[in-house]
Amino acid sequence: MTIWIVLAGLAGAAVMAVLWPLSRRRTAEAAGDPDTQFYREQLAEIDRDLGRGLLSEEEAEAARTEAARRLLRASRAEGAGDVFGEPALRRRRAASAIALSAVPLLALAVYGAFGSPHLPAQPLAARLESSPQQLDLATAVARIETHLAANPEDGRGWEVVAPVYMRGGRADDAAKAYANALRLLGEDATRLSNYGEALVARANGVVPVEARQVFERSLQHSGALPKARYYLALAAEQDGDDDTARAQYGAILASSAADAPWASLVKERLAQLDRKGNAATIVSLPSEDRQTAVRGMVEGLAQRLAASGGTVEEWARLVRSYTVLGERDKALATLDSARRALAQDQAGLGRLDETAQELALKSAHPRQ
Repeated sequence: MTIWIVLAGLAGAAVMAVLWPLSRRRTAEAAGDPDTQFYREQLAEIDRDLGRGLLSEEEAEAARTEAARRLLRASRAEGAGDVFGEPALRRRRAASAIALSAVPLLALAVYGAFGSPHLPAQPLAARLESSPQQLDLATAVARIETHLAANPEDGRGWEVVAPVYMRGGRADDAAKAYANALRLLGEDATRLSNYGEALVARANGVVPVEARQVFERSLQHSGALPKARYYLALAAEQDGDDDTARAQYGAILASSAADAPWASLVKERLAQLDRKGNAATIVSLPSEDRQTAVRGMVEGLAQRLAASGGTVEEWARLVRSYTVLGERDKALATLDSARRALAQDQAGLGRLDETAQELALKSAHPRQ
């Protein structure tokens, strides 16, 4: 509230600084009227000329009379200005009062209609911590696009804007930008793998034939590039060739550092292949053996999660498995264990709550 009072005061001071001179009488201006001053000086000059003998007494008297007559006329006009200036003075003061109140009110109305008064204030420290790249990203992209429209043969420009399109979810634009970069700058392993990834994103995660060919060309330039190898393994998996996919995923992990950023993703794909293979094996078993195999898998997952923890998806899968098996007590106990293990993961806790709600499970220790 204080800021609004300060702003209103500043606005009022600014308006008064402009309008205050209009509300005053023009006495100072009248006192210095050039006509009356001229005729007074002329009378004094006539007296000086008479004293120096430049004018006779008759000439001086005639000149003095004419100057006095003109001075009197100018003085009357000045007096008339004072008489008729009072209504104008009142009008100026009224206009000043209206402007003083209307200008701030109009400014507030315009800001309320077109501004953003509902947005919370952002402290200076928070603004300084904001990334200038994020704040100006849209402007930068617009400038690059304008530049490329005028210079479509700038391969470097296409290569710069392509990953920005990918991060913004504009897969089709990213694929076109990478294609132009390849055409203008030539092929290398990284450029090809990025182009192939854009083609996969454009196909909603499916690895199309064109992308496979791009990834294979990328490996011809550099056989160790993980991105191209991963997407070719994914293509084999999507084709139903699980053995080839498993072998390719394993080869990626074997040649990568344990903390490589793509390692967790590759491990998850292998885990899905294992689950898929186990499910196919279990389905082919007789009924009793199938039940035993399912319980063995569930208990194995439970032991692993109890020993070393796991992802929210693994915890949710264990809760769901116990529920399907009709063991609700174990499902509830697992739900509580998962919440303790993921206590610092708010998103993960939300996923667990969704699973519990879906399975109609009510924990004895619900999340606070």
